[in-house]
Formats: sequence, C-alpha cells, structure tokens
Amino acid sequence: MAAAGGVLTYTIAEAMGARWLEWTGFVILIAALVTFPISVGIAIVRYRLYEIDLIINRTLVYGSLTATLVALYFGVIVVLQRLFVVLTGQKSTLAIVASTLLIAALFTPLRRRIQGFIDRRCDRSKYDARKTLEAFSAQLRNETDLDALSDDLVGVVRETMQPTHVSLWLHPNTSRNE
Repeated sequence: MAAAGGVLTYTIAEAMGARWLEWTGFVILIAALVTFPISVGIAIVRYRLYEIDLIINRTLVYGSLTATLVALYFGVIVVLQRLFVVLTGQKSTLAIVASTLLIAALFTPLRRRIQGFIDRRCDRSKYDARKTLEAFSAQLRNETDLDALSDDLVGVVRETMQPTHVSLWLHPNTSRNE
C-alpha cells in the first residue's frame, strides 16, 4: 500500500496534474504507514512473538513494585523526618537511613506478593497449572497404588499441558538373579 500510494502521489499524479489523485495517493500512503506498526503489534501479541507475555508480566510486576516502593520510601522519610523534628527539634539523616533499610527489607516479600497477584489476575492458566501440580505433588507423597498414581499423572499432564495425546509407559519390573 505504501509503495502504491507513493507512486500514485509522486509520479502519476504529478505527471497527470490531477490534484485529487495526489490527495488519494497521499491518504493511501499515510494509511499504510499508520497501519504497519499496528499490524506488527497485533502479530506480536497474537502469536506471542518475542515472549511478549513474559515481557508484559515483568513490566506489570516491576512497574507496580517500583511505584509502591517509591511511594513507601518517600512516605516513610516524611513521617520519620517529622517525628525527628518533633522529638529532637532538628532534622536527621537517620530517617533516610532507616527508610532505606526498610525498603531493602520489604523488596523481596513485596515482589512476591505483587508477582502472585499479577499471576492470579493476568496469567490464570499458569496459576491454575501450578496449583494443580502442587496438589498432585501432595497426593504423590501419600499414594501407594501404582495404577491410581499413573491415572492421576496422565490426568494432571492432560489438564496442565493440554497435549493432543497422552500415554504413560512403565518399565516392566524384571529382577535379575545373578
């Protein structure tokens, strides 16, 4: 479309001297230039190119984590500075040190909570698969019947990975007498 619009605008319309043909070619050219990045974006999201779901997940997690930590950091600094002014009558750098230590201590637990929230809200299939595997893992510790366990294993694989075909092959129990 861009090539056709360019040829129509800059060669054919100028050769013919038709102003309306120049505007038509220009509109086609602009439409092609605008729709190209949109179509690339749709292709990236639709076919999960460049692992876009992982990039979006990390962007949501670390963007919200950064915003939360910055707000918390400045809030704690303001509160501690006011507390030091009330208690001692002067400002102290101890408020900055204490708030920095608090933020450092809260980083990992806060990241885990935000990651869990994002996984539950945005990536439901991954969250459900993880819960199914955790339940199977707990069942695996208590199950002694091999037939029931193999049926459960096939069911878990079918539910979490959703393959077209699932089969389980167990090596026959042969004991060698030497």
